[in-house]
Amino acid sequence: MALPVEEWRRSAARCWAVLEPALRERLAAAPLGEALRMGCGLFGPEEAALQRLCRRARTGKEPAAARFYREEGNRQFGRCCYRDAVRLYSQAAAHEPPRSPEVALCFANRSAALFHLGHFEVCLEDIARAESHGYPDRLLPKVLLRKAECLLRLGKLQDATDTLTAVENKMTVDGIMTSPIHRMLLKKLSQLKTEIHEGSCPEPAREAHGDIQRESEIWEENGSISGASSSLSLNFSTERGRHLVASQDILPGQNLLKEKAFVSVLCPGEGDSLLLQDSSETVWDTRVTNADLYCHHCLKQLLASIPCCGCSYAKYCSQNCADVAWEQYHRTECPLGALLLTLGVFCHVALRTVLLAGFSEVSRLVEWSRDDSNKDLCNAEAGGEHPSEVLDTRAGRKVIPGCNDNGQYQSSYQAVFNLLPHVEKHSPEHKFLCMLSIVAICKKLQETGLEAAVLNGESSTTGSEQKTCGKTSDELSPELMIMAEAMLRHVLQLQCNAQAITVMQELESGDGAVVNKKPVRLATAFFPVLSLLNHSCSPNISVSFSGTAATVRASQPIPSGQEIFHCYEMLCCSNEACAFSVSRERLSQRLLDLQQQMEKALELLRDSKADEAIKMLLKCQIDARNFLSPEHLLMGELEDHLAQVYATLGKWQEAARHLGRSIQLVEMHHGPSSVEMGHELFKLAQILFNGFAVSEALSTIQRAEEILSVHCGPQSTQIQELQEMKTCLLELPRSILQRT
Repeated sequence: MALPVEEWRRSAARCWAVLEPALRERLAAAPLGEALRMGCGLFGPEEAALQRLCRRARTGKEPAAARFYREEGNRQFGRCCYRDAVRLYSQAAAHEPPRSPEVALCFANRSAALFHLGHFEVCLEDIARAESHGYPDRLLPKVLLRKAECLLRLGKLQDATDTLTAVENKMTVDGIMTSPIHRMLLKKLSQLKTEIHEGSCPEPAREAHGDIQRESEIWEENGSISGASSSLSLNFSTERGRHLVASQDILPGQNLLKEKAFVSVLCPGEGDSLLLQDSSETVWDTRVTNADLYCHHCLKQLLASIPCCGCSYAKYCSQNCADVAWEQYHRTECPLGALLLTLGVFCHVALRTVLLAGFSEVSRLVEWSRDDSNKDLCNAEAGGEHPSEVLDTRAGRKVIPGCNDNGQYQSSYQAVFNLLPHVEKHSPEHKFLCMLSIVAICKKLQETGLEAAVLNGESSTTGSEQKTCGKTSDELSPELMIMAEAMLRHVLQLQCNAQAITVMQELESGDGAVVNKKPVRLATAFFPVLSLLNHSCSPNISVSFSGTAATVRASQPIPSGQEIFHCYEMLCCSNEACAFSVSRERLSQRLLDLQQQMEKALELLRDSKADEAIKMLLKCQIDARNFLSPEHLLMGELEDHLAQVYATLGKWQEAARHLGRSIQLVEMHHGPSSVEMGHELFKLAQILFNGFAVSEALSTIQRAEEILSVHCGPQSTQIQELQEMKTCLLELPRSILQRT
């Protein structure tokens, strides 16, 4: 959710509507700093309403929630649903206070589920966490035996022997050898010792570490643009603003830019970890969102998350990520969690941006932007009669906005600050909403005593020890006003300069015969260099992400002198006639109803009710034809889902037929060489492979390889899977190859 929740937007709209016309005019015309000063006085009457909304997103640690999630985890563990159990134990741990027996129990339980999933290294890490957080001494033999078994599975025989000796000594010293549970432990101990002595331990387990891409391309970095290839140059004109052009001929698949986000914030997804219902009964939410699946710092996919010490929302892939996040920004964000979820991702990105930059750099640039002599430099891209470069009157030389004193454009806060906020293009109502939201954040910083930490960057205590001592005032301090002005600027910038970090997320399906993936928005970020690319509906590059890093590759030949274009558009209805046949509201509702029916069909497929899923999808297809054009993207999605169901049933020819229709629409909308086309051909290759349509599979594999190697690189997981399928098909007996 980029913008604040709907209720806060309505509240701000009502506040704007009752203002005197003269005041509205002053606010609309005022510079950002002046608008914020006026907004401080207007926020007071709305504060109570915002506080009520914040109570719906509860981010504190709650023992009742911890008990609920732990019990749910136990139930899933008992059903052998170990992956679900891991997730639920993680949610329980997030709600327990740090360094407590309760959180230690969560880690120990999670280690058991991880053991059954074969994640032995991670299981050992959780056992160590359980011990360090005060796991009850009387229960230690059980987890130590699990530790020994993990070490045995990993081929670490001496460590396993030492652990078993420690377990045996402990049980002897404790003198509790007669209960049924301890007799069972003794039996397990004897079994493991026998395995070690007889050398019957299994092959050391190798755990998957994801898709590690190796760059084979020789990379020559640009001396003027950080992270960019030497094949690019930075230009500036009044018509195009700052933009990148090819300084030499570029080939398809060639790497053009590698940039780590200056700042990124995980999008929470649908719903928060807990939504407070309007009834008196508290309902704990077990839905899986981005907040449960990805590290809140590096965006790496989570297996066994490390919870924040102060809140239940932030989760990390490692203690290192947790520590770095705390030092850089989360020590300030932690007490503001519910407020930031309520105000939306754009406000959260704005706050984190100034926290990462630091008050000194923020203050320098805000003061610089207020200087009348720099107005031309600040507004150069907003239009007007300016030369191809802009005169920096203080330096007495011409520079491109955002470049440093050496003329280099770096992925820095200075570059972020110089992205255009397009203040004049935002509606007065929208600017008022953004202004009130930023005032709310700064007021909260002031009230909770966090202002000093924000301004001085001083280290603070851990989340569980933070004090909420501060001051209340209708006005912000001059220093906090500077931070507020920069934050408001960033919120307005994000409307045009926000970059969605996406990930190909695997969708649940029937038997997994065909891997079905779709791009999912994972985070919102500032990429200063990537933001130099102007929009085109016919882009000549493709952008992929790994964690917080973006890689830009040429998707087609780019001759020297041609501008580099990126497509920022979101997909919408492809046939304008649809909007005239019914009202837009009615069209939106019918589309929503159709998508909900399609989701129900996929639920049936997940429940192994494929025949019912086919009937529902065919009915959706009939309904869709009544109000959508045959070329609409949803028609392609329906064909794609039908292919998925038929593949689950092993009806490969039917699956290929439906997927072929989907591919026709994907090619029409995205082009024959698009990354979307590559993903569809990858699915078709799997279907043809499973159906032993050898010649068709080989030709499809070749097409998919050609496209995906350009967009994703030759070492991507999909390329490797395609090559494995090709090798398998080519190794078939010649008689089979000739028949197909």
